[in-house]
Amino acid sequence: MLVLASASPRRKEILKNLGYEFECLPVDIDETIQNGVLPETAVSGLAQKKAAAALKLRPDCVVIGSDTVVVLDGKILGKPRDRDHAFQMLKSLSGRVHTVYTAVAIMSESKNEVFCSNTDVEFYPLTDEEIKEYIDTKEPMDKAGAYGIQGKGMTLVKRISGDFYTVVGLPAAETARRLREFGF
Repeated sequence: MLVLASASPRRKEILKNLGYEFECLPVDIDETIQNGVLPETAVSGLAQKKAAAALKLRPDCVVIGSDTVVVLDGKILGKPRDRDHAFQMLKSLSGRVHTVYTAVAIMSESKNEVFCSNTDVEFYPLTDEEIKEYIDTKEPMDKAGAYGIQGKGMTLVKRISGDFYTVVGLPAAETARRLREFGF
């Protein structure tokens, strides 16, 4: 049995579109990222913590844990705390290139695979009004970097360089290839 250690509707949809049958088992872990930690290290560690927590509950399964962060000028942008924080994040991303990192940990009792994917995203220059209208949709409030490329946030994005699904939150092709090593 395959278990997704996440409540993310985006990750669920990606796995479903890949044709997997799976169970969702969201876990509650401390997602604090220490200052000075490299983005790849931070998301890989969080993905592993999520997978390990779910594996404790379902040791007979193969578990997927994943985490995503947005990085601008070396600073990790997580999920916004509130509207003002979302506005600040989106304002800082306006007209600039940032990098999205998504790590995936796939674990069973006998095997552990972790990988990290990154994609560069360039935003159009955004007016304050555009940012406020987007925040009014409430879409940015549960997403790293305060936007969802697969939703209304797609109107903010000028171009990407890399894997689209890394930005959504689960690098689909690489995840599928790694799951083959676990018999899926």
